[in-house]
Amino acid sequence: MPGSDPDARWLALLMHAAFFLLLGASLTRFLMRHPGEARTPWIIALSLTLAALYLLGPVLGSRPTPRRLAWLGLLVLVWMVLVVLAPSFAWCAVPLFYTGLRILPPRAALALVALLTAFVVAAQLRLATGFDPNLVLAPPAVAAVATAVFVHMQRQAVRQRELAARQRELIDDLLRTRRELAATERREGTLAERQRLSMEIHDTLAQGLSSQQMLLQAADRTWSADPEAARRHVRTATGIAERNLAEARRFVHDLAPADLAEGGGLEAALHALAARETAQAQGTPTVRCHVEGTPHAPLPDRVQSALLRIAQGALANVREHAGATAAGLTLTHLGDRVVLDVGDNGRGFTTEPEDEKRNARGVRDARGERDARGERDARGVRDARAVRGHGLPAMRARVRQLGGTLTIESAPGEGTVLSAEIPLTTTEDPT
Repeated sequence: MPGSDPDARWLALLMHAAFFLLLGASLTRFLMRHPGEARTPWIIALSLTLAALYLLGPVLGSRPTPRRLAWLGLLVLVWMVLVVLAPSFAWCAVPLFYTGLRILPPRAALALVALLTAFVVAAQLRLATGFDPNLVLAPPAVAAVATAVFVHMQRQAVRQRELAARQRELIDDLLRTRRELAATERREGTLAERQRLSMEIHDTLAQGLSSQQMLLQAADRTWSADPEAARRHVRTATGIAERNLAEARRFVHDLAPADLAEGGGLEAALHALAARETAQAQGTPTVRCHVEGTPHAPLPDRVQSALLRIAQGALANVREHAGATAAGLTLTHLGDRVVLDVGDNGRGFTTEPEDEKRNARGVRDARGERDARGERDARGVRDARAVRGHGLPAMRARVRQLGGTLTIESAPGEGTVLSAEIPLTTTEDPT
């Protein structure tokens, strides 16, 4: 349709202008060569009629409706009469070719072009004084060229429309894919944030509340028999509550752990953690901290925070499950990586072969880890399975986010060693 294609619209305007120029030139030629003849009024009237009919075409639209076909037939008929009366009007056939090709189906349009061409040749030969090959060959040649150009342009227009339609489909698919990707990223971000929140709460507030509960229960049991010991338990629980409050405030603002925020880096934070764990448990287990090697550069904040949280979670498991008398934190700087070992001399447990393989790969065990190291205290302490169900998976998630591995070595009666190794070449989440 000319209205929907800029090239077709310009071609239609060009053909309209050509038609009126050829019509005006033909009429002028006739009046100059045949002034005062009896057929002159008829030529003028038919020329004006042909021009009026041609102007009526765009009003009727471009679809081959019955009215449109009747208009085209009347237009061709008036033109034929003009050609019979004045052969110079034959050149108006070229714009009529375009009109027929644009309105009619391909076969009907080609038949119309052939009919108009044959009529032009017949009219020219009838009025000629002698045989002129140019009158026989020129009209078909002009008709063939005009038809070929129009058909080529029409096919190009169809291809362009198809290409534009495909481009729109691709753009729609791209926009839809981007929307789906954005939605997926939002869902993944939400799940990642939920996992982060659960790990932070488990490693800070939940562990602190568990310690407070045990200390307050111990104070309640010894309140009458040993008031001084009970008050010590209460003071220790108060200190834990203060640290939990600091952790909660920093947690809300997404800042570093409280021990790291106080300055001194990871080493100082681990020493403070060891001293605090020893004091909370009244010396059982006694927690020692040891640092080996010297870092070439300060550890990234994410690495320090993750290792401190892992140490907190591991010592909480030692305190609650292992029945150990001694535990140790060892931070080792190995140049391109850093390793944190948390060991105890507790009762230990049996690790399954499949668990060991997954630990070596640093992948979270889908079935849940066997990190229970003994019977939980039966005095109303929180169910051990709730802690075991989240502690080790949270540690593995932290290590995996930094591209590292978490391994566990343990045997019944021989204690347990948990080792977190993190490379320093990349600390981005590989997923």
